[in-house]
Amino acid sequence: MFDVILALTLSFAISFLAIPVIIRVAAMKKLYDIPDERKVHQAPIPALGGLGIFAGFAFATLLIANFQEGKDLQYFLAAAVVIFYLGLKDDIIVISPIKKFIGQVLAAFILIYYGNLQISNMHGFLGIYNLPNSFSLVFTYLTVIVIINSFNLIDGIDGLAGSLGLLSTSVFGIYFVSVGHTADAVLAFSLAGSILSFLIFNFQPARIFMGDTGSLLIGLINAVLVIKFINIAADPASGFHFNSAPAVGFGILMVPLLDTLRVFGIRMFKRRSPFSPDRNHIHHLLLDNGFSHRTISILLLTLNAIGVGIVFLLRNIGCNWIMAILFAIFFSLIGAMYYFRQKSPRLFVTSANQIKGNSNPSKIVPLTEDAVLQRK
Repeated sequence: MFDVILALTLSFAISFLAIPVIIRVAAMKKLYDIPDERKVHQAPIPALGGLGIFAGFAFATLLIANFQEGKDLQYFLAAAVVIFYLGLKDDIIVISPIKKFIGQVLAAFILIYYGNLQISNMHGFLGIYNLPNSFSLVFTYLTVIVIINSFNLIDGIDGLAGSLGLLSTSVFGIYFVSVGHTADAVLAFSLAGSILSFLIFNFQPARIFMGDTGSLLIGLINAVLVIKFINIAADPASGFHFNSAPAVGFGILMVPLLDTLRVFGIRMFKRRSPFSPDRNHIHHLLLDNGFSHRTISILLLTLNAIGVGIVFLLRNIGCNWIMAILFAIFFSLIGAMYYFRQKSPRLFVTSANQIKGNSNPSKIVPLTEDAVLQRK
């Protein structure tokens, strides 16, 4: 337990000291995330916060973790270095989606081939139990890449990706502590401490963004943690065992995973690349409904925390029921947001001679049936 507390404290301190320096250097070198038509911030802001997150996480893990106990930690850190350089290059000079995807596949290869990270059993989800080895490998690659991208894609407003990453790493870390897997707990809390420190500078109004360096790293470590969690929690020899481990792990990552799967589905339905940018994410829908960055982050963090509570309370009812409940909650919220956004009045600018009795040169009016009739 002392190692876990020390890792959390040390990673927090390193990141807290590093991030103000990164902000100053980014300002000197003009390394900003420039606003465009798709982004929601209004002013140029440094996007190298992932440097501070990685510094705290890597230092605490290397110093505190017991590599004799966690024999695969070196490979997890090697994959993290690949993701770190991939994200850093994208934050500074921007790389193509295909190059980013290749880098993610390389990191997943290190985790699976060297780190022995693999999902080999679905524990009854959709009636599936043991997976053939070839399908298991493909499914594990897909899982790692989807989770990496889920945090990258949910990182659209101040504080959101960091808050969700802090929640998931803390939950996984607490579980690993409870079952005696200290090395895995140190990995989780080293990242949690760094994220907590970063959020001090990132919550609205943000002074720095984590960029791809931070969001890809959070996604990668969460992919490691959730697969480790599924394999340990499903083992009857573990101190806290349950058969619906895949659904519980999914519930811990509920908001980023379900939003990513939904957006990927929309893009592919429209015959576009799943990695092409748009404004269909859940935080965009909430922004369109008038919520602030801070409110959206708190709402989605609360939603994910409720999901975590539900999956642990219902962990013995089976994977299918748990997944059905999670999907019902999430997509009910999505449906409500679409409904209320469609009910909001749309505005247009019209000239004075199109509206009777108006003396102003132009006027913004709601696009209602009466306004349309007045234009005719």
